[in-house]
Amino acid sequence: MDLAIYLLLTYIIASIPFGLLISKLFGRDIRKEGSGNIGATNVTRVLGKKAGFLVLILDASKGFIPTYYAYYYFQDYLYISLVAIIAVIGHCFSIFMKFKGGKGVATALGVLIALSGKTAFIIILFWLGVFLISGYVSLASILSASLSWVVIFYVENNIYYTIAAFIISLIIFYKHKDNINRLLSDTEHRFLHK
Repeated sequence: MDLAIYLLLTYIIASIPFGLLISKLFGRDIRKEGSGNIGATNVTRVLGKKAGFLVLILDASKGFIPTYYAYYYFQDYLYISLVAIIAVIGHCFSIFMKFKGGKGVATALGVLIALSGKTAFIIILFWLGVFLISGYVSLASILSASLSWVVIFYVENNIYYTIAAFIISLIIFYKHKDNINRLLSDTEHRFLHK
């Protein structure tokens, strides 16, 4: 299998909208409830913790599995980094949802775990800290994304992984543009500390 086919398969797999599919199992359409997002946060808010956790795991797997196997299949940092970026693009701009999708955080976490377990551990701790202090999932996600490429640079000293993490952070920023506006206007929904 050459790189182009692997990237195409990665995009198609990452495009699977697990949040939407699981909401359909409950007889609901997650796009029409809560924030309208198909990600784990909105699924948790609308359908409960178990459903939200399942979506989190499935969305993270879309990033982890292709990136992890790319490491053993290609053994080329550039190729691995391209797979990582495409996985997040697939989730955020799904072919099955007319190139719309989630905000990329869970899939990016899966990618980060595959690229650098140490970096992922640091970012998870940072995310938890910001979330518990602020109560905002979006703020924790935005700040964690902005920090991820800096941390992976110092931990792995790998320019390809650093660039991949930076590009992914830009995608996450773009997908959170409405959240950023609500944070600035103090109208963002708090997940904690209501």
